[in-house]
Amino acid sequence: FNVQNKVKILKTYINQITLNELINILINKNTIDVAICNANTLVRSSKDSELQNIINNFDIATPDGFPVVKSSNILYGSKQKRVDGYKVFTNTIKEGVSSNTSHYFFGNSKEVLEKMIINLESEYPGVNISGYCSPPMVEIGELSSNKYMDKIVELNPDIIWLSFGFPKQERLMSLIRLKYNLKSNLVGVGFTFEWVAGTKYKAPEFIANLGLEWFLRLMQEPRRLYKRYLLDNYLFIIYFIKQFIQIKFKR
Repeated sequence: FNVQNKVKILKTYINQITLNELINILINKNTIDVAICNANTLVRSSKDSELQNIINNFDIATPDGFPVVKSSNILYGSKQKRVDGYKVFTNTIKEGVSSNTSHYFFGNSKEVLEKMIINLESEYPGVNISGYCSPPMVEIGELSSNKYMDKIVELNPDIIWLSFGFPKQERLMSLIRLKYNLKSNLVGVGFTFEWVAGTKYKAPEFIANLGLEWFLRLMQEPRRLYKRYLLDNYLFIIYFIKQFIQIKFKR
């Protein structure tokens, strides 16, 4: 798989990649940085050049959300499917058992992490969990300090899964990569820890494939997510139409 196989959606370069290709990369390669991108990611990146540069410099940016996949299909005639954080996480855990792939979980609450680990060990016997850390609500600079990173560097896990939400986890991943000589793969998966722990409800796959997963998430956390979904989804449509017209006109 060529990690340079990317298409531009809004101002972000998104890989044309399958779930299995990504899982194979995470299990067999190292020093890979992965952003899981939905409409919110692309809209925020369009308005923030620093964030845009961070994501565009990652090795892989997957099309997580329905709007991102549809945009790839319409703009470039691709047959791209969703490569979402939940499936990336759970399937990599599953496939990594036979090769003893080691995992470290960084972020979210202690309660969520402990419930998630119980569920993972029950669902995937033999899973290699190197460790986990639930830090307090502190700035990215402190999260990337020796206070938290010395232990991770010592453990040297194959994959570090980060759950701080977008864009904090992406900024943190970039800083960790700059500061430490770490071979671990870094993947930001946001909400996924809570879905696996069972502390938040995960929309069924058919709902996600219809592009309605955001609505169920909004119902669970309306105060935190209303601006993100209602405003950013609207802006995504506007930005996409502009890009579509530009591409159409150039042709």
